[in-house]
Amino acid sequence: MGKRIESFRDIGGLYDVALCDVWGVLHNGVTAYKEASIALEAARREGLAVVLITNSPRVAPKVVEQLRAIGVPDSVYDRIITSGDVTRKLIAEGPKKVFLLGPERDTGILEGLDVQRVDAGEAESIVCTGFFDDETETPDDYTDMLTAWSARKVPLICANPDLVVERGHRMIPCAGAMAAYYERLGGQTRIAGKPHQPIYDAAIAAAREVKSEFPLSRVVAIGDGMPTDVRGALDYGLDLLYISHGIHAREYVVEGHTDEAALGAFLAREQASPKWWMPRLV
Repeated sequence: MGKRIESFRDIGGLYDVALCDVWGVLHNGVTAYKEASIALEAARREGLAVVLITNSPRVAPKVVEQLRAIGVPDSVYDRIITSGDVTRKLIAEGPKKVFLLGPERDTGILEGLDVQRVDAGEAESIVCTGFFDDETETPDDYTDMLTAWSARKVPLICANPDLVVERGHRMIPCAGAMAAYYERLGGQTRIAGKPHQPIYDAAIAAAREVKSEFPLSRVVAIGDGMPTDVRGALDYGLDLLYISHGIHAREYVVEGHTDEAALGAFLAREQASPKWWMPRLV
């Protein structure tokens, strides 16, 4: 199950680059984890390049605004790569008549692209950034809409592959849950964010803007999400620092402490082998 470390400083010297998840590692959607920011700032002072790699459906400048508002300073990272960034390429390559499935705040993902936003019945492509109201809705609420699209073989481009995310102390469904449900209904999906290769290619390219030469063996990924952060990093061949007090904490955290036997059993079930782990990034 990997070696537990007490501080990121324990392993920082082994790497040139850190690809760090955002939601669940740096903040929970409401509160910034101050110690995580301090850890990455310290690592950058020691020469580590830090690229934030997030499944946010927003483009990088919008994520910067969100991070500042929550309390994550710019000094934490060198670059940001978002699922929204890499998804724009999928949108540009797809049909021009698109329906945006998600809140209005996510319209930036379409800005500057040669596409036409249309009603659901006219759509030749669906760009899913989430739910219209993720506080109250589930994928089942979209059954009729998704079934109609599936029957017409309309592809769904998922801008955020996360299934759920922690907002404060609640779990909120993400676009990945919608995409998974669409696939169960027979629909076709297209995804570029974690755990898929395009977002990692983009993150490595961004890191090379900061440090021109490094092998993948000198890159560590940091994350808490099993189907996204963990699977994506391991499939890409990266060392992984697993943050145990993230979205899977209910599987093995008892009274605020990680039950190591339960964590080991969880990782074995998931066939995941992080090189390192710690409860929170500090």
